[in-house]
Amino acid sequence: MPKDDFPLPIVELMIDATTGHEALSFMDGSSRYNQIRMVPTDEELTAFCTPKGIYCYKVMPFRLKNAGATYQRAMQKIFNDMLHKNVECYIDDLVVKSKKREDHFHDLRKVFERLRRYQLKMNPSKCAFGVTFGKFLGFIVRQRGIEIEQAKIDAILRIPELRNIHELKSLQGKLAYLRRLISKLSRSLSTIQSSDEKRRTISMG
Repeated sequence: MPKDDFPLPIVELMIDATTGHEALSFMDGSSRYNQIRMVPTDEELTAFCTPKGIYCYKVMPFRLKNAGATYQRAMQKIFNDMLHKNVECYIDDLVVKSKKREDHFHDLRKVFERLRRYQLKMNPSKCAFGVTFGKFLGFIVRQRGIEIEQAKIDAILRIPELRNIHELKSLQGKLAYLRRLISKLSRSLSTIQSSDEKRRTISMG
């Protein structure tokens, strides 16, 4: 099966679009991909063997190459007229946002009516309604802006002193998502890497 090139939303733009709102509701799809039915002609492509025979999926299973793109396309079609106005959606992460708190109940009603129409279910244990802040795509978003989760900050602070270029590159990967919040982060990391490479060249010479 060819790869589906349907693009996922740009995370940075989506996070920025979620700030500046008095009321937010965060929802998470229940069973995620399993809510999308397979095209009958594609069902046999998911066939698997068991002691009792060969079976195939009627709904989209996890780990399919195009599962993420398929789910995102479906959600964008479902919420097409609401996206970037009072809804943001990244695969199964859904945010309902309202500039004014008094409008939030109305916005939620529209979203739930749409979910009901397409028989999509949310996971109640992962939902938060009418809050002023919440976690979305790895960041804490609120009206005044975005923040980093304290657990991620603590994880970085616990990193021991770097001993080689491989550990430096590992740190660069962990800090990549912070580059938009730390001024000149890329330049600082490049300077550290350049200094390490010069030190190794001198020691080998």
